[in-house]
Amino acid sequence: MPASESILPSVNWPYTQIVLRLGLGLALGLLIGLERERRGKEAGVRTFAFIAMLGTIGGALGGPYGLAALALVGLLVITLNVSSLRAGQGTELTTSAAMMVTAMAGIMCGLGQTIAPAAVMVIATALLAWKERLAGFSTGLSEGEVRSAILLAILAIVIYPALPVGHVDPWELVDLRAAWVTVILIAGIGFFNYVLWKLYGARGTELSGFFGGLINSNITVIELVQRVRDVGAAFAATAYRGILLATTAMVIRNATLLLLLAPAALAGGLPAFVLMVAALLALVLRDRPWAAPKPAQDAPDIRLGSPFSLGQTLKYGVIFLILHVVGGLTQRQFGDAGFYVVSVLGGLVSSASAVAAAGTLTEQGSISFTTAGAGAVLATFTSIAFNLVLALRSGDRALMRRLVWAMLGVAVAGLLGLGLTRFAVIALPGWVHGALHLQG
Repeated sequence: MPASESILPSVNWPYTQIVLRLGLGLALGLLIGLERERRGKEAGVRTFAFIAMLGTIGGALGGPYGLAALALVGLLVITLNVSSLRAGQGTELTTSAAMMVTAMAGIMCGLGQTIAPAAVMVIATALLAWKERLAGFSTGLSEGEVRSAILLAILAIVIYPALPVGHVDPWELVDLRAAWVTVILIAGIGFFNYVLWKLYGARGTELSGFFGGLINSNITVIELVQRVRDVGAAFAATAYRGILLATTAMVIRNATLLLLLAPAALAGGLPAFVLMVAALLALVLRDRPWAAPKPAQDAPDIRLGSPFSLGQTLKYGVIFLILHVVGGLTQRQFGDAGFYVVSVLGGLVSSASAVAAAGTLTEQGSISFTTAGAGAVLATFTSIAFNLVLALRSGDRALMRRLVWAMLGVAVAGLLGLGLTRFAVIALPGWVHGALHLQG
């Protein structure tokens, strides 16, 4: 048959390119196939490897051939389910869905994509491997938790597109869309951390303290302190580690907010955040050897309530807008010092909202990245100090003494980080601006 009449397309791929595409498709197929093989499924390592390679070849040949490969995998899915039904084992719906996803990921590899199909297959493999954990989590969901997830989706998908674009005031201070994105981001992080806490938090006080701190460090500290009041000094060492880990989680959450909202602002506070986290973790690890021989204590029942509520979201929104507007105005009138004062006061109410305000002001060009980073660190300092005040309710002087010295050490580490940032800006301006340029 002449080449012009060939059914298959005549394409000469570079050898390295096609080998890399096939290699990636094969690796992703083996990844999910290993999980299925481990569970004793009929479709295991080799089947999923072949499916991924078939999709890769189809994608490399072009769109129609990719669809043909997907159709062939569909026939294989039908055959698998018919065979399973005849054997009296029921349908293999999950494995069938995994096979179709593998084929689509293979097609994406054949088309030259790399990150997207790899991410899809890692997520798919995780969903299969966490079958029992996800099933237990879903059956344990309350009606309020389901409503919270639906409400969060409505606020993000329905309300956000209806908000006006740009500033809504003549002074260019209020951007409702930017404010809403920030509120949804804070609520979304809290919701995700609530899920983690529900999955892992009951395994020990340290995990409960850390995951609880990601959601609300103040509530976590209150609950740990109440446990000290109920149990006595025997629980003080455990509560000490839990409070340190809750504070660590709060610092990490604030740094993550800056990273998501304004990476340049995180650069202005990164040394301080890193040193504070390092100091907190060092204190926790230092405390473990002498605390280990003590009898184990049950994890406290941290009552975090609903993972998401409209009232809490509106509170975050109002606090964020107030801090955003007041922070912008004070910075215009009094310079950086005015913004720092607002950050400190904002940290008393909500350090997350204060940090978010610093990030958005940086993105809008109202303040420099160093000012935003320093303001976020100051808001974090205030939240740490507030947690320390809450710990006064424990009535345990030894615990209070240890917490005071620990938090003072953390504050010194944060101030040292701010000093390092200041030194870098003054002594290495070219390097700093080059790093920010690459980051942008």
